[in-house]
Amino acid sequence: MAQSDLQPSGLKTSLPPPKQTTSLANWLKENLFTNWRQSLFTLALLSFASWLLYQVGHWVFVTADWSVIPPNFKLLLSGQYPVDQLWRLWTGILLFALLLGLSAGSWKGVMTHVAFFLSLIFLVCLALPFVAFETRLWLSGAILIMGAGFGLGHFFKIKKTVLLVWIGFIPISGFLLHGFGLLPSVGTNLWGGFLLTLLLASVAILCSFPLGLLLALGRRSKLPAIKYFCIFYIELIRGVPLITILFVAQIMLPLLLGGSVSIDHIVRAMIGLTMFNAAYLAENIRGGLQSIPRGQFEAAHALGLGTPVTTCFVILPQALKAVIPSMVGQFIAIFKDTSLVAIVGLIDLLGMARNIAANPEFIGYQMELFLFVALVFFIFCSILSYASRRIEHSLGVGDR
Repeated sequence: MAQSDLQPSGLKTSLPPPKQTTSLANWLKENLFTNWRQSLFTLALLSFASWLLYQVGHWVFVTADWSVIPPNFKLLLSGQYPVDQLWRLWTGILLFALLLGLSAGSWKGVMTHVAFFLSLIFLVCLALPFVAFETRLWLSGAILIMGAGFGLGHFFKIKKTVLLVWIGFIPISGFLLHGFGLLPSVGTNLWGGFLLTLLLASVAILCSFPLGLLLALGRRSKLPAIKYFCIFYIELIRGVPLITILFVAQIMLPLLLGGSVSIDHIVRAMIGLTMFNAAYLAENIRGGLQSIPRGQFEAAHALGLGTPVTTCFVILPQALKAVIPSMVGQFIAIFKDTSLVAIVGLIDLLGMARNIAANPEFIGYQMELFLFVALVFFIFCSILSYASRRIEHSLGVGDR
């Protein structure tokens, strides 16, 4: 019997998909040179981009004088932190490198890529001609320790131990930075540069996430007192500029607490950044909660799950997965907004660059300094953005 006799009448044999042309010439013709008008626009845009790229490259590699960076490299990265106590900062970096290597070996995926990028940054710093020999030793040790941690995490099942050490990393870092009497005390007035920027951003991100999560859940609460308090907080903070929040934290907070309670300037800035970021994160998370179909709640209740268990194990995982891009975008925004603390007297990376530019010895080097600051921010924001994309890909965000 012929194959055509077995097929129902009216149905045709399926055809193979059309062949896709992927040659460069065809792609250029279809996308950039479809007609004469598009061809002229493409050529004009390419000419302008080439001219702009040439001007920027000529200034960066020929005209600019980068001699301002080597003598101020330490100030830009760690501020006025005492030179004889820098081993404490390096110890924290070594511990972070070990934890990152252990995490990369245990979980693979995103942590492996972050460890690779950090190792690449360390290698670039090693290649800089003005880096001191002692710094090269510390950087080399960090790379080796990260590799050793990767091997340990790969061959041994120590995920729980790594998580516990990550939790203890924050107080350990605070102890190393300050000393608290057990080590020579280093006041927060000596913290500055990129060290202060990274510290403010890390605390704001870590502390604002649970606070924003509680605010988002509280705004959806059926208890009027909790619901309207969360609504009032979120709308008030989102309606006020960040610089106003920082001024309130620096000036009004000590007055509200009275003269008997003294709060450090850096802690005040951390509180202001955390309060501001939590309000925006709460709205991002609330958007994720609203995207969950009502059927998810009904199915969980039909299985006998209570509201707290349903929220923690059914709703929140789906909601947080849906808003990963917006949350990471907010983390990047708060990381860049830490530069505003220079207005309230804290000398972060941008503030240190401004102080160096005001030095009579380095007048006229503003562009080089600010471009260096922009490069540092770009590198770390790019790492956050790349990690976000890898997390989205691993969780299948947007896939059907």
